[in-house]
Amino acid sequence: MSHTPRTRTVLSCTVLVAALGAGLSACGGDARGNSLTARPYDAAGHVTFNTAGAERVDPDKPLEVTSKDKDSRITDVTASDGLGRQVAGALSADGTRWHSTGPLAAAADYTVRVATENKDGAPGLKTLRFHTADAGKDRLKVTLGPKAGTYGVGQPITAQLSAPVKDKAARAVVERSLKVQSSQNVEGAWYWVDSKELHYRPRTYWPAHSTVNVSANLNGVKVTDTLRGADAKPLSLTFGDRVEALVDSGSHHMTVRRNGKEIKTLPVTTGKPGFSTRNGIKVILGKESFVRMRSGSVGIAAGSSESYDLPVYWATRVTWSGEYVHAAPWSVGSQGSANTSHGCVGMSTGNAHWFFDTVREGDVVRVVNSEGEEMAPFGNGFGDWNLSWAKWGEGSAVTGSGRNTAPGGVEQARLRPQL
Repeated sequence: MSHTPRTRTVLSCTVLVAALGAGLSACGGDARGNSLTARPYDAAGHVTFNTAGAERVDPDKPLEVTSKDKDSRITDVTASDGLGRQVAGALSADGTRWHSTGPLAAAADYTVRVATENKDGAPGLKTLRFHTADAGKDRLKVTLGPKAGTYGVGQPITAQLSAPVKDKAARAVVERSLKVQSSQNVEGAWYWVDSKELHYRPRTYWPAHSTVNVSANLNGVKVTDTLRGADAKPLSLTFGDRVEALVDSGSHHMTVRRNGKEIKTLPVTTGKPGFSTRNGIKVILGKESFVRMRSGSVGIAAGSSESYDLPVYWATRVTWSGEYVHAAPWSVGSQGSANTSHGCVGMSTGNAHWFFDTVREGDVVRVVNSEGEEMAPFGNGFGDWNLSWAKWGEGSAVTGSGRNTAPGGVEQARLRPQL
């Protein structure tokens, strides 16, 4: 088999380099005949730093590197801290000056490497190390959630901020510092629910049996003129099987699937007219083997025909306002044929116990064909999946407006059982 002309050229160059050794190389030198592997000279006398000699550098002042003489120019500058965060910068066209265009982190150790070139094309190198001063008392803290553990594939990641961040540019700084690394490739994004809360979800549900590590690389980073980031505790999550429950209020049945395979269909009852169950995708928030449900908590007057006060078992919560999947032995005669509840999904005690044992926090419950309103994306649990991926992208400060433009904004929910 013959080589292409390009391959022959590369092979020829390799032979020449081997033959010529440390002498002139047909491929290893530039137009001036200088070896590209020549050891850089010490450029200490050719460049100056505006931070030189400072015991603690002010992180709010830009970093500047300047060429001292006309026979030398700066060709490249890299500045990074101990965490590997690089500082953005700009080099003048004539190579006489470089300055940082991004902020320095407070209380950080920086290494600056400056590459130069003299009039003969010989490369130079100068390395500077310095420490930035501590930030003020105002520090932005980030709390990542949920707590470490294993969840269903619908569980969003949350970031709670200790102070409001309203400016889009500042939000982008925070968002870029939040790192999500998955053991399986996923496309995901952050969404600003409000000025103090962000949610992260993939385009589709998390891959079953994947692991995710989340961190906030914000320590010392300048967020606003008066606020810098604080250190944050990282988070590690795992995801179990893909468990999805489809509740059809029209057919009065729930179908449960694990990893795409149907494992059980159960007769249920959902909300009756006036108390219809919300349509849409909900994420399981928690499980309570027993809860007392009272009608007064949802605004039903005592003594009315709709009032109730009942012990409820095997209750799986899907909204903060009190919507559950639970045992409803009093409505077994209607399960599979009619909707008689005050908004919850009711089933027999045995079926509710099975469901309770089968699902975990983060699993998905989807309701269709109900006469109820749509599940709010935020504020009443995790309705995040009810936003299209395009709409979700709009909530990112990096790729969109960084604003919550979801219908209804944030629903204000109360902790109350609905029955």
